[in-house]
Amino acid sequence: MKTTFEELQTFVAVNDCGSLTAAARQLGQTASGVSRTLARLEAKLGSTLLHRTTRRIALTEEGAAFLGDARGVLAALAAAEEAAALRRDRPAGRLRVSAASPFMLHVVVPLVPGFRAAYPQVELELSSDDAIIDLLERRTDVALRIGPLRDSSLHARPLGTSALRVLASPDYLARHGTPADPAALARHALLGFTQPATLNTWPLRHAGGDGLAIRPTLAASSGETLRQLALAGVGIACLADFMTAADRAAGTLVEVLPEATLPARQAIHAVYYRNTGVAARIGCFLDHLAHHLGDAPPRTPGPRAAE
Repeated sequence: MKTTFEELQTFVAVNDCGSLTAAARQLGQTASGVSRTLARLEAKLGSTLLHRTTRRIALTEEGAAFLGDARGVLAALAAAEEAAALRRDRPAGRLRVSAASPFMLHVVVPLVPGFRAAYPQVELELSSDDAIIDLLERRTDVALRIGPLRDSSLHARPLGTSALRVLASPDYLARHGTPADPAALARHALLGFTQPATLNTWPLRHAGGDGLAIRPTLAASSGETLRQLALAGVGIACLADFMTAADRAAGTLVEVLPEATLPARQAIHAVYYRNTGVAARIGCFLDHLAHHLGDAPPRTPGPRAAE
């Protein structure tokens, strides 16, 4: 008997999810049904593909060899389905997008209604992660990155830039005073990032030169956490415009030391694994983002970028 699409999909899902139960949730099936499908595939192939215990699942040597072929078949079928949809001028299929929480909340989410109205056949899956993820391991089609990119085999598309500003709430400044110059920041509560250290160099011109390396009084891994702390009057933070535009317009955050602030902008890129043409569902999503960001993309050295 020939192997079916359902069997290949089940095998890949069990491997990626790490358990029958998790795979069943993803596929909308029961764990017993997933187990039967996997057993049927192994019987057809005459090989054990996965070692299964109550605690973990691991690929056998045969399973590891078969996994790449299974992924290739599923990808080819998805491409064929997408090509058929393209002939009807309707990009379609599942699109998995990852971004840091602040960018997801303040940029991507507000644009989703318009995108869904324009491309109803594209099924979005949005995930937020403030750490850099492995796209293949997390089964992600495109990740949105803020700041400089490291070299890698990923392709990158510049989407725009966002300015950085030093900000505080009016309440904090009323209680602690407004710093007159960058040196005065040493007497204030400074909100910074746990990592990378480069995010704690603020774009300020001071007596020692350009760029002020601060030592955070309070550190967090997420820019959204720092934004909330700044809004609560806990301290002064350096944040990107894309996440603070509404706060500045409402006056809940105000710029500190604008005369000493350098014209620093963070690059915004989309990174993805496609080695040839960009899938239509990815391309239309990135076009939608770039259009609404409304910023001329920065120059990049070429298609190789970073994760």
